[in-house]
Amino acid sequence: MATLEESFPRGGTRKTHKSEKASQQSVEHDNLFDISTEEESTKRKKSQKGPAKTKKLKIEKRESSKSVREKFEILSVESLCEGMRILGCVKEVNELELVISLPNGLRGFVQVTEICDAYTKKLNEQVAQEEPLKLLTGTVSSLEDHGYLVDIGVDGTRAFLPLPKAQEYIRQKNKGAKLKVGQYLNCVIEEVKGNGGVVSLSIGHAEVSTAIATEEQNWTLNNLLPGLVVKAQVQKVTPHGLTLNFLTFFTGLVDFMHLDPKKAGTYFSNQAVRACILCVHPRTRVVRLSLRPIFLHPGRPLTRLSCQHFGAVVDDVPVQGFFNKAGATFRLKDGILAYARLSHLSDSKNIFNPESFKPGNTHKCRIIDYSQMDELALLSLRTSIIEAQYLRYHDIKPGAVVKGTVLTIKPYGMLVKVGEQIRGLVPAMHMADILIKNPEKKYHVGDEVKCRVLLCDPESKKLMMTLKKTLVESKLPALTCYAGAKPGLQTHGFIIRVKDYGCIVKFYSDVQGLVPKHELSAEYIPDPERVFYTGQVVKVVVLNCEPSKERMLLSFKLLNDRELQKEPAGHSQKKGRVINVGQLVDVKVLEKTRDGLEVTVLPYNIPAFLPTPHLSDHVANGPLLYHWLQAGDTLHRVLCLSRSEGHVLLCRKPALVSTVEGGQDPKNFSEIHPGMLLIGFVKTIKDYGVFVQFPSGLSGLAPKAIMSDKFVTTTSDHFVEGQTVVAKVTNVDEEKQRMLLSLRLSDCALGDLAATSLLLLSQCLEELQGVRSLMRNRDSVLIQTLAEMTPGMVLDLVVQEVLEDGSVVFSGGPVPSLVLRASKYHRAGQEVKSGQKKKVVILNVDMLKLEVHVSLHQDLVNRKAKKLKKGSEHQAIVQHLEESFAVASLVETGHLAAFSLTSHLNDTFHFDSEKLQVGQGVSLTLKTTEPGMTGLLLAIEGPAAKRTMRQTRKDSETVDEDEEVDPGLAVGTIKKHTLSIGDMVTGTVKSVKPTHVVVTLEDGIIGCIHASHILDDVPEGTSPTTKLKVGKTVTARVIGGRDMKTFKFLPISHPRFVRTIPELSIRPSELEDGHTALNSHSVSPVEKIKQYQAGQTVTCFLKKYNVVKKWLEVEIAPDIRGRIPLLLTSLSFKVLKHPDKKFRIGQALRATVVGPDSSKAFLCLSLIGPHKLEKGEVAMGRVAKVTPNEGLSVSFPFGKVGRVSIFHVSDSYSETPLEDFIPQKVVRCYVLSAADQVLTLSLRSSRTNPETKSKIEDPEINSIQDIKKGQLLRGYVRSVQPHGVLFGLGPSVVGLAQYPRVSQYSPSKKALYNKYLPEGKLLTAKILSVNHQKNLVELSFLPSDTGKPDVFPASLELPLSKQEEEKIEAEERDQKGEEKNQKRKEKNQKGREEAELPSKEKTQGKRGRQTSMSEQERVHKKAKKAGASEEQDSGMEVYYREGEEEIEETKVLPKEKQTKPAEAPRLQLSSGFAWNVGLDSLTPALPPRGESSDSEEDEKPHQAMKKKSKKERELEKQKAEKELSRVEEALMDPRRQPESADDFDRLVLSSPNSSILWLQYMAFHLQATEIEKARAVAERALKTISFREEQEKLNVWVALLNLENMYGSQQSLTKVFERAVQYNEPLKVHLHLADIYTKSEKFQEAGELYNRMLKRFRHDKAVWIKYGAFLLRRSQAGASHRVLQRALECLPSKEHVDVIAKFAQLEFQLGDAERAKAIFENTLSTYPKRTDVWSVYIDMTIKHGSQKEVRDIFERVIHLSLAPKRMKFFFKRYLDYEKQHGTEKDVQAVKAKALEYVEAKSSVLEE
Repeated sequence: MATLEESFPRGGTRKTHKSEKASQQSVEHDNLFDISTEEESTKRKKSQKGPAKTKKLKIEKRESSKSVREKFEILSVESLCEGMRILGCVKEVNELELVISLPNGLRGFVQVTEICDAYTKKLNEQVAQEEPLKLLTGTVSSLEDHGYLVDIGVDGTRAFLPLPKAQEYIRQKNKGAKLKVGQYLNCVIEEVKGNGGVVSLSIGHAEVSTAIATEEQNWTLNNLLPGLVVKAQVQKVTPHGLTLNFLTFFTGLVDFMHLDPKKAGTYFSNQAVRACILCVHPRTRVVRLSLRPIFLHPGRPLTRLSCQHFGAVVDDVPVQGFFNKAGATFRLKDGILAYARLSHLSDSKNIFNPESFKPGNTHKCRIIDYSQMDELALLSLRTSIIEAQYLRYHDIKPGAVVKGTVLTIKPYGMLVKVGEQIRGLVPAMHMADILIKNPEKKYHVGDEVKCRVLLCDPESKKLMMTLKKTLVESKLPALTCYAGAKPGLQTHGFIIRVKDYGCIVKFYSDVQGLVPKHELSAEYIPDPERVFYTGQVVKVVVLNCEPSKERMLLSFKLLNDRELQKEPAGHSQKKGRVINVGQLVDVKVLEKTRDGLEVTVLPYNIPAFLPTPHLSDHVANGPLLYHWLQAGDTLHRVLCLSRSEGHVLLCRKPALVSTVEGGQDPKNFSEIHPGMLLIGFVKTIKDYGVFVQFPSGLSGLAPKAIMSDKFVTTTSDHFVEGQTVVAKVTNVDEEKQRMLLSLRLSDCALGDLAATSLLLLSQCLEELQGVRSLMRNRDSVLIQTLAEMTPGMVLDLVVQEVLEDGSVVFSGGPVPSLVLRASKYHRAGQEVKSGQKKKVVILNVDMLKLEVHVSLHQDLVNRKAKKLKKGSEHQAIVQHLEESFAVASLVETGHLAAFSLTSHLNDTFHFDSEKLQVGQGVSLTLKTTEPGMTGLLLAIEGPAAKRTMRQTRKDSETVDEDEEVDPGLAVGTIKKHTLSIGDMVTGTVKSVKPTHVVVTLEDGIIGCIHASHILDDVPEGTSPTTKLKVGKTVTARVIGGRDMKTFKFLPISHPRFVRTIPELSIRPSELEDGHTALNSHSVSPVEKIKQYQAGQTVTCFLKKYNVVKKWLEVEIAPDIRGRIPLLLTSLSFKVLKHPDKKFRIGQALRATVVGPDSSKAFLCLSLIGPHKLEKGEVAMGRVAKVTPNEGLSVSFPFGKVGRVSIFHVSDSYSETPLEDFIPQKVVRCYVLSAADQVLTLSLRSSRTNPETKSKIEDPEINSIQDIKKGQLLRGYVRSVQPHGVLFGLGPSVVGLAQYPRVSQYSPSKKALYNKYLPEGKLLTAKILSVNHQKNLVELSFLPSDTGKPDVFPASLELPLSKQEEEKIEAEERDQKGEEKNQKRKEKNQKGREEAELPSKEKTQGKRGRQTSMSEQERVHKKAKKAGASEEQDSGMEVYYREGEEEIEETKVLPKEKQTKPAEAPRLQLSSGFAWNVGLDSLTPALPPRGESSDSEEDEKPHQAMKKKSKKERELEKQKAEKELSRVEEALMDPRRQPESADDFDRLVLSSPNSSILWLQYMAFHLQATEIEKARAVAERALKTISFREEQEKLNVWVALLNLENMYGSQQSLTKVFERAVQYNEPLKVHLHLADIYTKSEKFQEAGELYNRMLKRFRHDKAVWIKYGAFLLRRSQAGASHRVLQRALECLPSKEHVDVIAKFAQLEFQLGDAERAKAIFENTLSTYPKRTDVWSVYIDMTIKHGSQKEVRDIFERVIHLSLAPKRMKFFFKRYLDYEKQHGTEKDVQAVKAKALEYVEAKSSVLEE
């Protein structure tokens, strides 16, 4: 096909607009009237059989040429006009139109309605004068007996063609067939009769071809017909053509295309030629003729171009000739002439070069058409056409993916332009995967779209396409013919009809097939119309196909499902509809619940749940998508996370979906190795870490220590449940199926941070665009308007009100109820009043609150049009902050750019100091240069070091607000002045401000005098401006000019100087001689600031106190500003607390220069002398951080940081030394050392305020030299080590107290030391020895040394240590005899008690006890001796530097660590058991020290025994007896807690049936993580407890179940459960296990167990009620309602009311209160006299309802006709309620009603 362009117009294009007869698109044929079949068939037949004939026709065109152009210009669309007659040739015969080839490569279209009524009325007038031999064209209108009636287009004239005259034509040309009605004929008029009423015709070939017009036929311009052959004479020959003279009066033109090719170049003047009229222009009267031989013999068919040439690209085609304003001719390789119009010679007029078309030059072209009228091939040299994929409809194949541009959007579909002249239709059904109501909101004219061809019919130019994303992006083969449909083929199609017998699915090229009802799904679908919808994209598999019959059977059950069906029939029903974990599915939203979306999986309709956090990778976008998704919406590519019975959990997180698609998700533990990076989501958050689950269902723990690179205080600050995270596997335990993970950013980097940051940002914005499209589908105009609003749009709004916080609310948006607001910062300091009109720019649209955030900043509203480069770096200012991204504006241009606040999925926690603030400066690198759909450029933030605090000149802290707002100065901006620097002027004071004075000069010019230019010497504390009064006349000197816009001082040479505000000085020194020029050519303010030296003293004037930044803003001169940080204003806390009381605005201050500020536009000053922070200096700082037990970090102005040790916080130590310090508190510090980067400070008042001479309770100890033997010192416990207690005496001095020196008691458990001597505990110690050489300090905490109480309280009743015993031995000897008697008595008593036990047990127990006691004693003694001897040389060092201290502590740590693995799980144990005893109170039994060397220990006591004398042995014996009696006493103490397995054995022997003791015994073992021992205890308990004690036994069974659930496997739990069911009431055991599952969050197992219970105990209401409560707690209200229905079916009717009431109670507590009320009301309407139900209803309403509801129920109850006793009960309850909740009046009302009831009853009785 030829290119659709101005050169080759097609009917209906923009340029060649046919008035009311525009050609219809083939798509719209329904709208065109129906033509008779006869006529249509004739036309078709003619196109096949008869040769193409020349004919006369009119093409109605709108004239666009304004005047006759150059004489020989060829025909163009512009030169045509309506009514013009042109000779043409049928080029194509289409269904509803003819395509006509016209001269000079033009084309026209004749509609079916225009073919048979061709001539205008003008011919009527000449019919009477018509003479024979006139050539005409006509159509056969009817067949008569003797011939044919022919319509020649003249009204009132009947033309007759006799049969004999037609015979030759019928024989030769029509192949013997009779002429058909409507057939076109070339005729010659033979005679005219009856004044033109009847005309006789002939169509013989000889007559027609020799017919020639002569002068005698009275030709006029009006009846000259195209196609007439005339004799003519050449008048003039030109390079562009000839001028001819014909029929005496007429002249005509022959252009270069219509010369006879063989004679071209041989024509000469006055040559006689035959010519054929081509066209006559009715307005310009120009007649065009042709000399081509083909036209001189009418009736001959024209030549055609062979098909293979069509669309061919030809290289090196030589130019034959170039014609200015027309085009160029070329000669193709096979000799055919070709022509290219001027517009097709180059891509645009601007780059056209005529020089390159000299004859002989070669070019690359493409053949785009053939013009039969000119016998020329038409070419194009345009690049777009040469490279075009599709040139005509024949090139497009069904199933191809094509790109196009949206032309128009109509109700029936969307027209898309695919090629230069190819258009296709996307029907309404195919605009998207789902049917969209408002396609114009999704697509806009001019948008580029990617479509897939459904159907292409080149003959009728019909092209149908689809935009359904699933079809366009489908990787499955496209089905374009029935022959390609092989059984088993899977492909995508779309449903076109849903019937009760199945679905009809259509593919490409009108191929369609049926999915029968039984193949719709694995489960039976009774009503397909409710499940499927027309237009739904489906994936099908071909079952079989019969191409000859065009029949095909399909199935929705795909192959993997079909394979399953080959299994035994019993399984197939279940397995067909299973969704596998990790499968991607499409889902349809059914309803929203509190935690997410209830959906159904398509096409199986399996119910599933999609939690809100799983809608997006971005935490903030989940709730947003949840809010805008509604029932009926479809979500694609959703991942199945887990599947339990009847419960499918889904996830739509793109990160997880792509992980599963890429196959990077390990399916079991064997595939996981340390170092792997996995993407998952946070399942649960605990205090000790977070559990992360992966798509396959595996999960691992990220402990607190490796959760983040930052310090984690509380885990929930760092992550939220459902958040997507990247985890690195650090440890895998395949046996226990556990793994440890790291979530640190340093471990989990996913490549380049910048790329990740950009990806997260674009994903986030893409999801927001998705939300916008959801909003566009809503009916609300407000929501649709919000969806169309994007950042960067500029709106004209009206100020509605200014709120107290300084923000502005606007009205006047596109929708009245739209809320638009600008924060105080975005007011940009403008004065705004209600009713004012303002231009604002949108920053962000809050789609949850339905608010629009806007800004009044001028540089954002008036953006600069500047080209931006991708990858360029720009300074930007943060304008708006969202949770995951920020919007900033580029400083240079004002464009809005978005950048991500996170560079990683795990990067969610930021300290306050890291968080960005609105107004802060950032450095951005642009990644896109066009805003796109979101309205924002995409960027990534540069390093945080490049961030700056608000710096813009327009910010409150830097702009001279007084001058900006000062109306006195604003007037002067308009007036020009002729002043120059140095001029003396006189004026009057107009207004006096604290820092400047406004003066009116001559001619109304406004000038300004700064406070620094009033006096030469300014006394400190005064305000110079107060010296001047309003109205006073002053003489001043001009020292500069300030530009009002930029506030800069301009040099006098600056062109804008004449519009500046003159800056004046009235200083006496400057008035007399010399003057200062502000900002002359050389000196800028930045340069001036550099001239100030640190330490220099200056006079400055206070402008304002900035509360936010905590600094004083001052001015030294009009163009030099300074800042005094608050901490440098005074050393007094009083001043720092209320600086406004001390400093007045305008006041002169003497300040010392500290140095230029980082921004360089300000001087940094101090009021307390130079801020050097050297050793010995006192300075004010702010607490930055408090580190428990260590000290404080203090920050100073200009970034200096210092550290205060806990020993330097105060002159007097306290238990909680850091209690009063919080971050940002101001403290007065003394610099002890400035040697390091971090200063060493002291807050002791003896240092900071030495003059006060306060009492020093605890002296400073900075080295071992400060310590003397025998000194008593206070300090803090550092740590408890194996060899003693480390004790801090000073910042770098640590001493050691060995265990015998720590306490007079000797506790058996070392854990007590950790408890009573925690780190940081304040104690007093005595220095026992100081070794200066080895830096060792030995200490003692004993009361005898310090005079303070012992570290262990006496209430613990601990055994005394060895030394203490020796001390009191002497005292004890006197009472020895007495004690022995006492001991004997005790033993006898004990013997009597034990006699009750069986003899065997007694002896065993006694022996066991004795042996254990003696062993323990030996071990303890041995350990103490060993400890004392070994540790003499190692444990008492003094460490000076903190680094060494840490090293030493780490040396000691491994010994501690041995106990830690056991300690960690102990914290959790108690939570897993439902026992009533507090397990936390039980302390673990640690193995006795020194256990490892048993053999040595056994030998050493024997050696020792040998050496002892008789006296010593006697003493030892006495001591052993004494110890034994003490132990026995302790054992008899009833308050004593068991501390060992022996203790428990004794207890359970005394009370064998007490389950609480057995459970405590089990817990004791569990705390030591001895699971097997705990199991053994449980088994012992079950054997020991009497069979009569059922409840006690059950308690142990439950404990055992609990234990197996936590520490055992599923198999061990099942075994215990089966045994428990045999030995106990089965129902109780079942219920207990269900509770255990629920508490340990094993909801799937609990659900399965409940389902088994419902089958086994269906007649027990307790099971139904428990299951209902379980479901409600899981927020499954629908399932709970179904359970109630089932319960009522299974339970006997007498139980119904109780069950219903119980379910209603549960609804009140856990579900929907409204539904609960409905259940109660329903029950009570059926059973109104059930007082128990009324009572429960009242209780529930009091708990959960309003007072009005409670009173309504009481009113109803007291009006029931119940027994008086029951009525009394309700009245009493009503009265109690009113006494508690009502007023006195309410109470009286109830009493009155009761009285009324009693009276009514008694009156009834009397009657």
